[in-house]
Amino acid sequence: MQPYQEEHAPGHPPPVIVPRAGHCISRANISPNALKVLYRLKDAGYQAFLVGGAVRDLLLGLHPKDFDVATNAHPEEVRKLFRNCRLIGRRFHLAHVRFGMEIIEVATFRAAHTEVDEDHGVDEAGHRVLDEHGRILRDNLYGTIEEDVWRRDFTANALYYNIEDYSIWDYVGGVPDAEARVLRLIGDAETRYREDPVRMLRAARFAAKLDFTLHPDTEAPLHRLAYMLDSVPPARLFDEVTKLFLAGSALASFDVLVKLGLLPHLMPDVATAVAEHPDGPGTQVLRLGLDNTDQRVRADKSVTPTFLFAVLLWPAILRAAGAPRGPLPSDPQLLLTAIDEVLGRQLRRITLPKRFGLPMRDLIMLQPRFERRSGRRALRLLEHPKFRAAYDLLLLRAAAGEADPEIAEWWTRLQELPEQERIAEVEGRPAESGEAPRRKRRPRRRRKRPAAP
Repeated sequence: MQPYQEEHAPGHPPPVIVPRAGHCISRANISPNALKVLYRLKDAGYQAFLVGGAVRDLLLGLHPKDFDVATNAHPEEVRKLFRNCRLIGRRFHLAHVRFGMEIIEVATFRAAHTEVDEDHGVDEAGHRVLDEHGRILRDNLYGTIEEDVWRRDFTANALYYNIEDYSIWDYVGGVPDAEARVLRLIGDAETRYREDPVRMLRAARFAAKLDFTLHPDTEAPLHRLAYMLDSVPPARLFDEVTKLFLAGSALASFDVLVKLGLLPHLMPDVATAVAEHPDGPGTQVLRLGLDNTDQRVRADKSVTPTFLFAVLLWPAILRAAGAPRGPLPSDPQLLLTAIDEVLGRQLRRITLPKRFGLPMRDLIMLQPRFERRSGRRALRLLEHPKFRAAYDLLLLRAAAGEADPEIAEWWTRLQELPEQERIAEVEGRPAESGEAPRRKRRPRRRRKRPAAP
């Protein structure tokens, strides 16, 4: 049975429908909350599909964390079905259905492209707005599933799991592409990149995260259209870059950005420093830091943009400080000037909120203080709120040969010592055995009572 095939948009072929017996997706691996949304939409008479990366990952035997739903119900109709729903989005309205900490995103099928007004980039209905480069600024036209599929980015992300009969609907060859691990843009690649240049970063992210090969037609335009990233708002690039580097494939993503020529348009100072010294200590700190980030993400440990941007910008900071091969300049002012120069230029490309930028600056400025290992200053450094992050950066620098490994070992050992031994270590004296002697109190002088009259 192939429901809804009578509704196919003109000019679009019908989907290849893979029945439940023909694929490996089980409802046991789908979020119970996503199933609640799908079934309630279906029971209310709407079409309801699990769509996108979740379907792709389930086909590949992976365990997706995010589950998106596509439907012919409009956002206002979705909100009527779910009390725990709110509508978001300006460019395209979406419904977010919240279950505790989990959000199920519900999107209405989008309409096919229409002719637009050359002066204002507004279609005849007044909903779609494009800029002079063909980039979509606002798009709230609703359509059918047959139209919606052609508005998605990659074939492997355009698969629809039908809750009606648990089949997969494939309009664009997404199933064979997923099985072959090929990333292919739907439609003309250059047009799709011009509609939204961020798709170039999505191509890099999926290729790195999934270990997919870019189809030649998908890769070819990247090199000549990379400049379009320069016009993407810096705040949006921050969101996309954090997705790139905090998804468990940071190191692979960095290598893909370099290969595709995208890095100079995101981090020009970093691109220059890495190109000049591909094997230098700054580059090694960056690569070790990204690998460490991947390990933490895979172990479900916390990772912040503060530390991420510190290691990403490290080669550029060393270069700006006049020490591309290390060590750090002895003058803290030189280091501070280098940080401010690199960060100032970087903020023109990618917004780094102050809650991340200022701590990043602090943990870098703590690096010279690790060389001072005597007296109370060393103990005060241990108590600094950014000590742990700064210490982790020190370890990376030591591993890369840019900092003295003996210094890193000393700080590692110091943290493991009991308090009294720690004090003795920084004071350069042997630790006293047993408990520390108690401080003797001075005897309190008794006040003489005045003589009786």
